[in-house]
This record gives sequence, C-alpha cells and structure tokens, in this order.
Amino acid sequence: MSASAAPANLPLAVASWRDQIERLSEHASPCRYLAPAKWKAMRENVLAFIDQHGAEAHRLGWTASELFGVHPTSGTLRVDSCGALMLGTVAAQAVHADRVAFAQTSGYRPLKDQTPGLPVWEFAVRAL
Repeated sequence: MSASAAPANLPLAVASWRDQIERLSEHASPCRYLAPAKWKAMRENVLAFIDQHGAEAHRLGWTASELFGVHPTSGTLRVDSCGALMLGTVAAQAVHADRVAFAQTSGYRPLKDQTPGLPVWEFAVRAL
C-alpha cells in the first residue's frame, strides 16, 4: 500500500479511483504485458496524480477509462486502448481538458472513433 494518505477533500469518484489503485499490489502487475517493476513506478505516479490533479481531472470530465484504461484482453500491449496514465512511468505535471501533461510528452483523450479500455483494476479482477 502507498505510504501517503489520500487527501480528505477528494470528490467521491476520485476517492474511488484512488481506492481501486490502492487495492492493486505494487509488487504484482495487474495486467498483461506490464512488467512488475514498471507497474510499481506507474502505480506511485498514478496515486500522486490522483492526489494532486484528480479533482481537476474529474471537474474536466476525465473518466476512469480515459485515465487508467487498458485493453480488455491485451492489457498495455494495445496502447490505442490505454488511458493517459497507463503508458509510461513519468509523473504527470498537469491535467488539461484534452490531455495530461508529462515532462516531455502528453497523454491525450481518446479520439471520437476510439474506445478507451477498461480501468486497470477491472482487468485485474477479470484475470483472477
């Protein structure tokens, strides 16, 4: 589990995102094609994003799938179904209406003809 406590003022949906990520072990990958070491770093950055930018992401209409989605059968191998936070291990610096900004890149919302994957915690449950 994460050493940091969740901020007390998170919107209910954002607190739910955090709870779902917290429930996933940092030591075991929750989906296919995601190495445990990469997942550990990703998980830490996802929790930090939720704490720092989650309320704003929610206000801007970002969904769990758009942020934490993975392909239903291929996990992170199919990047076209991955959410903005499921593509790398770099900490997010800001959230905007159409993108999540990282140091040198951005993760964008799905295009109109793309269907985001399911939240990584749902993939983990389906794999059991």
